[in-house]
Formats: sequence, structure tokens, C-alpha cells
Amino acid sequence: MGQVIRRTFCCSKEGERGVDKRQEQVHFHRPISRVGCLAQMTCQLQKDGMLEVVSFHEQHNHEFAHSPMKHMLRSKRKIAPAQKAIANDAEKSGISIKQTIDLLSMQVGGHENLGFLDYDYKNHVHRERRKALKKGDARAVMEYFHNMQLEDPSYFYSIQVDDDGLILNIFWADARSIVDYGHFGDVMCFDTTYRTNQYDRPFAPFIGVNHHKQTTIFGAALLYDETIESFKWLFKTFLSAMSGKQPKTILTDQSAAMAKAIAEIFVESNHRLCVWHIYQNAAKKLSHVFHSSKHFATDLSTCMYDYEDEDEWLVAWNNMLEKYNLINNKWLCGIFDLKEKWAMVYGRHMFTADMKSTQRSESMNNVLKKYLKSKYNLLPFLEHYSRVLADRRRQELQAEFKMRQTTPVLQLDVEMLRHAVKLYTPKMFKMFQDEYMKMGDCTIFKVSKSDTIIEYKVKYWQKTQEHLVKYEVSTTNVQCSCMKFTFVGILCVHALKVLDKKNIKILPTHYILKRWTQDAKIGSIKNYHGVDIKGNAQESLGKRYSHLCHNFREVSILAAESEIMYDYAKRCSDTLLKDLQEMRKKCYSLSMEDQTEVHDEVVLGDVLQGDNGCQSHESITFQDIRGIKTKPTVGRPKSRLKSVLERPRNPKSQRKKACESRQVQSLGCLNKANSSVDINSLEEHSNVEQVLQLVDNFTQESVVCSHLVGEEYVVGQIVETNQVSVAPDDNL
Repeated sequence: MGQVIRRTFCCSKEGERGVDKRQEQVHFHRPISRVGCLAQMTCQLQKDGMLEVVSFHEQHNHEFAHSPMKHMLRSKRKIAPAQKAIANDAEKSGISIKQTIDLLSMQVGGHENLGFLDYDYKNHVHRERRKALKKGDARAVMEYFHNMQLEDPSYFYSIQVDDDGLILNIFWADARSIVDYGHFGDVMCFDTTYRTNQYDRPFAPFIGVNHHKQTTIFGAALLYDETIESFKWLFKTFLSAMSGKQPKTILTDQSAAMAKAIAEIFVESNHRLCVWHIYQNAAKKLSHVFHSSKHFATDLSTCMYDYEDEDEWLVAWNNMLEKYNLINNKWLCGIFDLKEKWAMVYGRHMFTADMKSTQRSESMNNVLKKYLKSKYNLLPFLEHYSRVLADRRRQELQAEFKMRQTTPVLQLDVEMLRHAVKLYTPKMFKMFQDEYMKMGDCTIFKVSKSDTIIEYKVKYWQKTQEHLVKYEVSTTNVQCSCMKFTFVGILCVHALKVLDKKNIKILPTHYILKRWTQDAKIGSIKNYHGVDIKGNAQESLGKRYSHLCHNFREVSILAAESEIMYDYAKRCSDTLLKDLQEMRKKCYSLSMEDQTEVHDEVVLGDVLQGDNGCQSHESITFQDIRGIKTKPTVGRPKSRLKSVLERPRNPKSQRKKACESRQVQSLGCLNKANSSVDINSLEEHSNVEQVLQLVDNFTQESVVCSHLVGEEYVVGQIVETNQVSVAPDDNL
């Protein structure tokens, strides 16, 4: 390997601008920056490893840059690695370029102390984006999932590929989502939303509710289309990720393809339709009735929510049809055929966690669209989706902290409420307390009595309906006709009234649903391999990072007190950094060897064969995945196709081609060209002293460049790109 033994540093205004060889008429020329300055310094490496200045010309033929402008010179501009890390984090967080620059400038005390200009930062961001695009979406997605699984062995993802090797459908769920489903997966909402990614694919999150009555995400998918085959593949994959556990109830909108897939895959689940969607459709289909009668909306809502007896509901439905002359309405006839899926009278025996619609999915879709934009390709989409998960989990952590540190105020100091406040989360305790406080407005009288069961009728004073409550003496079981405990999970005021009458002051244990208690998340959950999930790898990473930041902040504060302590800390930190970098390389190579089989099993084993001609997972390899399948354009194009004469000329692309040709021509002289350093900012009266300082600085750079291949000596010349002085990198 060659060694650099000679190097010449020249002014950035050295030489003259080359001849413009573009034949086209150019509308814009960059200002001339080269004026033939002869100031330069040549250094030669001696046998003892020192650099000797063998030639030095100090005279410049131009004005120097003034002190307030020195930071704008190219030789003074460089984005530090820490600044690049902040830039990458800001890009992932959706922070704009201008806001990031303003933040960085405030940290260092102004734009002049940044070390770079605004367009340097913009070029860096665009350069990183181009690097990501070069990989292609398919490869970038596979690398993203692979890295996530290396950090979290319980991370699950599955990809469906068609016969051409193009990705059709994607599903993924991290360990925390799998744990949340294990605790709160008894009820699930499923809905799709559009305009969240560049491919205009349906985004389908699986939504649930935790013990704080907060929305939680069990997993997500990007589908190619909303066909039965796509939904069947997705639901099968979801069950594989969740170890086969099926929800008790799943709520969706009125989709025929979705309903058929649910009936085939979720055979143990109750399928409920979103009542809110049905009501909105009724407002569209029956708008003339809504406008002509003020009471129709109330009658329709009563049929949807209020009835407890099926026969009474059927009578009320028929009366409503006759009252508003809607017996032959086709839309109402179609809805009536699906009455078991939306009418509350048929759903009271199903646990729904107090959810009657997919409003949580709709709300989550609105939240997602604040993070996810239609311009995103898949990799930024996945990264920003992780931000959504992090925000939701931070909200749960805040609710958990508030629950552990505070106690709700009791409206009555009674034993039942004192007992319940220790069991339920604050949100659920409020619901329970509201029910308990209604007891004073309820009337109760006995209907019948036998050896084991006593029947009561309870009536709330604001309502005319009476509720039948059965009380079993031997077991203290209480059953109300409203069945609130069955579909919500807490006792209703009618049941509480009977328990109070029987002098039961503590909530029976069989009426305490664990999923609503403070200890709802106690217990182990197994992943799809049957292994207990110990914790979230991302949370562990965050804890380690926070702990190290705290320790090194203390080290920095102490080391900054004196120069000696600072030098010692800097030497130790440099050594530690090099050791950690080497250790990371070794650990990564070992993890790649250990995780290869696991990665192949998860990815390839979970690429399921669909009913639409998809490949079998036995024959699929990573090399077979060629890209993301895109949908063909349907309908007329958005704009008229223009002829060649109508198309505007793009001066930027023409200048780019011309610059590329000049770059190719200039590459030939790199082997005999010297690296240049802009010394334009040197003050005239102190040239010699600053040059000597430069010699000392470049001694280390020469050592770094010792690995470069070269001739007996390497002499450089400035490369001109886009008429701007660009000094080749010292490592070239």
C-alpha cells in the first residue's frame, strides 16, 4: 500500500474557471470564484515522520474574508458526527429542516458557531434520503425488520409475496404489542384507512383498550387490497403472532369481504358491526325521514341501544317501520338481516369492554394521519409508526404513574367504595362509583322467592323501564336483565342495589374482572415461539442509554473543572470509544451468525401461501423479493400528456449533466493531484505563524492518509464542481 509523502495546499481561489463546453444556451451562470491566486504551501514527509515545508508562497491576489464571514468558507464548514446524529433523529421525528437548524444554532450560541451553513445541512439530509432510496423499498423494509428482530427476539413480522417476487401484504407486531394483546385482547377493533403511505395501500391497525380505558395497538398491516384473500392471510398471520389466541369480540365496519374472512378465521369470536357507522349510513339513506320527523332519530337510537328483550325489540322495530312508512325500504331490510351483529338486544351477552363502535379505530386513524403522510415510502412509514406506538405507551405510563401515586376521592366513605378504589384503575373506579351513587334514586321491590333464588325489580327514577334482578343466596351471584357486567365488566346500579339490600358491603371476587384492575398486566405472556416475553428490548435499551447519559454527564461536569482533568478524561473517552466500536463489530458479527436461522424461520416461515397465486414459503428466499407491488393507475391521468415542444426545459438537469462530464474529466488527474486546504482566511500579518500551526495539524492527517495507494509522491489539484471550489477529501 502506498504512502503520501508530499502534499500541496493551495488557496480556494487558485486557478481559473474552465471553459464551458455546454452547447445549449445557458440561462444562469454561477458567479466566478477563482481568480488565479498563487498562494500555496507544499509539505514533504521526512524520515523521522515529521512534515517539512519545502515551498511556501504567502501572497494572495484577492481580499481576505473578514472575521465575521470566516465560518462561511468551505474549509471552515463541516457537520460534526454529533450534529449528524441529531439531524438523523430529527428527520425520523418529523422535525423540519429549518426547525432543526434553529435548535442546533441555539445550542451553540448562534448560526456563526454551527460550523456549517443552512444549505450544507440540507445537502446532508437530502444525501441521506438518497442513500435510503438507493436500497429500494423492499430491501430497506427487510433490513428494518431484521434489525428490529435482532434487538427484540420476540418481534414478529410476516410478508406475503406474489409469483413475481413482489411484496403484497405486510404484518408486524413488537413484543409489547404481543404482551398487550395477551392481557387485553379479549375485545378488538379492526378498520382500514388510506392516504398514509406513498403506495396508497390500506393501513390496518388492530386496536384494543387497556385497563386505563386507553387505546392500545396490538399490531398493524399494510395490505395490497381489501379482498377476502388479503383479509384471510392477515387474520391467519395475526393469530400466528398471538399464539392462536382469538378475541372474544371483534368490531368492524360493514364490509362484506372482511365479514367473510372473520367468519372463516375467527371462528371462536363474536363479530359485531359498528353502530356508529350504521347510524351514519342511516342518516344518508334515510335523510328524508330525518328531516321530516324530529322523533325518528330518537326512535332509531332506542332500537339500537335500549331494549333488553328480543320480542319487545321486534315489536318496537315493526312499529317504527309502520309509523314512518318504511316497511318496504331496501336498506332497512338489509340492515334487519344483520340485526344480530349490531342491535344491542342481541349483543348484551357478548363482552365488548364497553365498546359499541369502531370509534377507537377512527380516532387512532386520525392520530396516525398526523404522523403518517401519503408522501412516505415504506421505511419512513415504519419509523414514524414506531413514534405513534411510543406516544401511546408514554400516555399509558403516565396513567400508571398517576394511579400508583394518587388515590381518587370517594364521594361516600363506605366500605364498598373503599374496597373498589384499591382494586380498579382510576378510570374504571369512576365508572363504578357513578353506578354506586345512583342507588339512592332507585326503587326496589321483591317479585318472587324460592329456596335458592330471589327475584327483584329495580327501577331508576328517571326511567320508566324496570329491570329484573335475580339473586342467588348460596353463591351471592346477582344477574340483572340489563347484563351490564356481561358486556362492560362492572356491576350495574340495579345489581348493586340488590347487594346493598342483602347487606353485602364488599364486592364479590367473581365480579372483579382482572382486565380492569390495577394489576391487570401481572402475569407472563408467551411469544409465537412459546417463550415467555421478559420485557421490551427497546425499553431496556432506553434504560441503559439513560443510565449512561447520567454517568457521563457527571464525568463531564467534573472533568471540565481543570485542564489536566479535561485532558485525562478526553484521552480515556477516546480510548473507550475505540474499544466500544471494535466490540460492537465483534458483537454484530456474532449476532448475525446466531440469528440467521431464527431470522429465516420468522420471515420465510411466515410468508404464507395465499389463495391468489402466491409462492409457497419453502421456495422463497430474500433474493426472491424484488420490490413492492404497486397498483395500476385507474382512470384518466391527472394531467394531459405534453409534446416535446410543450415540455419546459430544465436548466438544473442540464447543468448537472455538464458538471458530471467535468467531474469525469477531472478524475484523471487525481492520482497526481494534491489535496487543497482553503487558507483564504489567513490574516496577512500572521501568515507564517498560522502556516506553522497548519503544519502541526496536518501531521496527524498525513498519518491517517498513510493507507492510501499512491506513487512516489502525490500532488493534488482542486477539483471544480458546479463552479464551486471543492477540496477533495483527505482520505482520497
